[in-house]
Amino acid sequence: MERVDYQSLVVQDVINLEKQGDLNLNPWYQRRSVWNDSQKSYLINTLFERKPIPTIYIRHTIDLIKEKSIKEVVDGQQRIKSIISFYNNEVSALHPEIGKRVKYNNLSNYQKQRFLMTPIPIGYLQDATDADVIDIFARINSVSKTLNSQEKRNAKFSGLFKQFCVAESTKRLEFFKRYGIFTGNDISRMAEVQFVSDVIINILDGLTRFSSQRLDEYYKRYDDIFDDGERISQDLDKIFDIIIQVNQEAITNTIFNRPPIFFSLLIVLYNNINNISLKKLENGLIEIDAHYQVDIENKTQDDIEFYNAVAATTQGEVQRIIRDKYIKKFIL
Repeated sequence: MERVDYQSLVVQDVINLEKQGDLNLNPWYQRRSVWNDSQKSYLINTLFERKPIPTIYIRHTIDLIKEKSIKEVVDGQQRIKSIISFYNNEVSALHPEIGKRVKYNNLSNYQKQRFLMTPIPIGYLQDATDADVIDIFARINSVSKTLNSQEKRNAKFSGLFKQFCVAESTKRLEFFKRYGIFTGNDISRMAEVQFVSDVIINILDGLTRFSSQRLDEYYKRYDDIFDDGERISQDLDKIFDIIIQVNQEAITNTIFNRPPIFFSLLIVLYNNINNISLKKLENGLIEIDAHYQVDIENKTQDDIEFYNAVAATTQGEVQRIIRDKYIKKFIL
């Protein structure tokens, strides 16, 4: 193979290539997997947001007999099909300006033009043989690391609940880093997205244990419709607004910068949002940490139970209930 020529086409160019029959979307080596509507919708939403998408790789050759340029999609078949499906009004997608899922025909002329002018990264494989293409296809689709449960969840689901959880996590990235709740490595492995997803589920249905299977069920259940997003987003904003008004060291220099304990604090604040005194909250966090740090012989029975609920299995329902009651005692 001579080289890979990287270019940028706009959405309209890709649509035109497909309309003219100049784009082979089904070469013999392609997987026959088909995206569902949620996955298609998420791709279109990503384009609306002008966020990056993976490069689409196309083998570019010439049919000498027909004197025609042939473009064969090596990687990106489902992305292109999703674009075409949206253009043909077969699928809807969440538009950031409109605030709900819409089809192409629902867009204003300005919004249509902006969508059609969205750049798509293309890598043209020049003079690539079948062997070259198979090698490149295998490399592109290989997995270099073992995915954790949240990364698998993120790859599997693309609907409204997943998008909401990612958006609420992204909104608070700087907070999580500044307060030491999650490290850069944690964030790179989507730990903060799983954390926020768990918080949202406990806001929706009450305090319970962490369950990866339960998160999967919620991502699936609210894949197409999630009506509580605006309310929960506002509630989370109120909770974090309260936290940033207290001395930062009451979080960063105490046990409350540990994700499971910070989780418990968020749930207590959510359930008692109208009864919070900033001064009492700040003093309470520091006092809880002080009780946690004292020697075991100087702890009360409540202190010991809280200590065990922090030190033992931190994601269980019993441990969460114990922490919830203990925190309330100090900050309310």
